[in-house]
Amino acid sequence: MPSILLKNATLLATFDDAGTELADAGVYIEDHLIKQVGASKDLPTHADQVLDLRDHLILPGLVNTHHHLYQTLTRVVAQDADLFTWLKTLYPIWAKLTDEAVYISTLTGLAELMLSGCTTSSDHLYIYPNDCTLDSQIRAAQDLGIRFHAARGSMSLGESQGGLPPDRVTENEAAILQDSQRLIETYHDPSEHSLLRMVLAPCSPFSVTADLMRETAHLARQYSQVRLHTHLAETLDEEQFCLAKFGLRPVDYVESLGWTGCDCWHAHCVHLNAAEIQKFAQTGTGVAHCPTSNMRLASGIAPIPQMTRAGVKVGLGVDGSASNDSSHLLAEARQAMLIQRIAPHQYSSSMPLGGRGGFAGDPAAMSAREALRLATRGGAATLGRHEIGSIEVGKSADLIAIDLNRLNYAGAGHDPVAAAVFCHSFRVDLSIIHGRIVVERGQLLSLDMTKPLQRHREISKMMLTS
Repeated sequence: MPSILLKNATLLATFDDAGTELADAGVYIEDHLIKQVGASKDLPTHADQVLDLRDHLILPGLVNTHHHLYQTLTRVVAQDADLFTWLKTLYPIWAKLTDEAVYISTLTGLAELMLSGCTTSSDHLYIYPNDCTLDSQIRAAQDLGIRFHAARGSMSLGESQGGLPPDRVTENEAAILQDSQRLIETYHDPSEHSLLRMVLAPCSPFSVTADLMRETAHLARQYSQVRLHTHLAETLDEEQFCLAKFGLRPVDYVESLGWTGCDCWHAHCVHLNAAEIQKFAQTGTGVAHCPTSNMRLASGIAPIPQMTRAGVKVGLGVDGSASNDSSHLLAEARQAMLIQRIAPHQYSSSMPLGGRGGFAGDPAAMSAREALRLATRGGAATLGRHEIGSIEVGKSADLIAIDLNRLNYAGAGHDPVAAAVFCHSFRVDLSIIHGRIVVERGQLLSLDMTKPLQRHREISKMMLTS
């Protein structure tokens, strides 16, 4: 793998423990590792590839901790629905998925993520009709060259057994466990700097049995670095469902099944109380925060500042492209910052009698740098990846750069890091994953997406109209 020298960047934000930011700086990369970080004058003068990043901001690659890539096929459906209504509308459409559709939708969503600065992504594929396989999703990630955590999701409780999904999109639990073991033993790479790891991920507490949750956790813990993931505490409806069915709140329920700990992370966690936040902090349980999806489905605002202050590991997730309608991770950092500023921290003294009116937010609830830390260090910690998420010697060479000479950054040159969040960016200009340039001048290099996008349109039309 060729060596790469990045030099003369206007600003390099390392997101190391000290929050180091360097002007007129760069990075020297050999093979897949960061070998040197510092002022441009102190870096080597030669490399196989030398990129002058004058007027650019360099950041660590962003980490996406929750997604459903197949949902790129079904955007802007059920536009005014809550979660359960949205799911019931889309399950019959998703029942038409094919293995080709899994591959094509994964290419589409991951390409969109990469262009938005994502260098590591997890995905949660939990629906397998018509002989769909996770193998096709893994192949798509490898074709694009992204660092990938592939989650073998599952649903076993259909409507006839009191679950939410139609019976035709559920699977036999023995078959789920057998395929989970096959995927781990075929693909999982637990080594440091690995490009591919497996995750076991039953869909939710209302779509699988308690036995499957327990058995899945037991299976994952027989292997090194196989983590556990599911949806949790996303809506008040889920809370009421768990109380009625199990006599427990969602967090207590999954804890009773062995689903808390440093090898677990849960998506959403909008409705956690103070005791549950402390439980996550004490056990090392992580959270994937998905602000756009939570707004789209009116699920609520997750208490992220309270979580991070308590020491909970929190990363960002764009969530499914049918509940976000985008796969733009840098935009998700912006949403994460803004939504906390309007969270109801205190009621306005001017609120009219009768409870109608607005409430006061807190403009300091989350800063741009805090939002980017969620998207980098936070996501890395949530996925258990100490070797990514910051620009430091010895870490994986996953970096992005943004050209500051853009119309949307005009007037923000005094603080490029904040500009990356406050001033919405459409694409990054450079992305390096595992020491390989995958985006240059805003163009994806690893794969020509012309034909996949054409096929994506055809498959989407078939699923939505047939």
